[in-house]
Amino acid sequence: MPKTLTPFPPHTLDTIADTLAHKGYIILKNIFSHKQLLQLQQRLQHLDESHWKPAGIGRHQNFQLQENIRSDHISWIDPTNDNPVERDYLNNMEILRSGLNQRLFMGLFDFECHFARYQKGSFYQKHIDTLKGSSNRVLSTILYLNTNWQKADSGELLIYPEKGEQVIERVLPEMGTQVIFLSEQFPHEVLPANRLRLSLTGWFRVS
Repeated sequence: MPKTLTPFPPHTLDTIADTLAHKGYIILKNIFSHKQLLQLQQRLQHLDESHWKPAGIGRHQNFQLQENIRSDHISWIDPTNDNPVERDYLNNMEILRSGLNQRLFMGLFDFECHFARYQKGSFYQKHIDTLKGSSNRVLSTILYLNTNWQKADSGELLIYPEKGEQVIERVLPEMGTQVIFLSEQFPHEVLPANRLRLSLTGWFRVS
């Protein structure tokens, strides 16, 4: 695959770091090239059904399926996989990790991510991204891969303050929109969508 320009040049990293430091979250539009977005979308769409698993709550021995809380399906990206589209995305996330560590001294150690597929009507109730008994997820990222998403399609991401019930952001899952936020600080929710909803969700972790 020919080398593509990173979506995270120094000036973009400066903007992300400054906004995270003052606000705790940032909503970015179209920093990935159209080609990169289409490649990720096609990679997700062409995954064999055996790659998709019902999403649950918790990890390892604490994992539970609770479809009344979340009803999406996920496919984890293996960092050892040599798929060029996935590698390109992981390489860009490494540039983001390194850039934020340099600017904010966050101590971000690694990154994990999965594709997410919400069928029509699927949802994820209000939650935070840190796992019970563990606080190693520090920074959450969501990249949306939905072509021609309209407001009537719903499926918004709702972001809440750390304390309180007032929604502070409603994010349409439009192609190329990326949301980055402090994992422990912002409860969030995925509303049911009126069509298939695709995304790529990940977490920067500390050791």
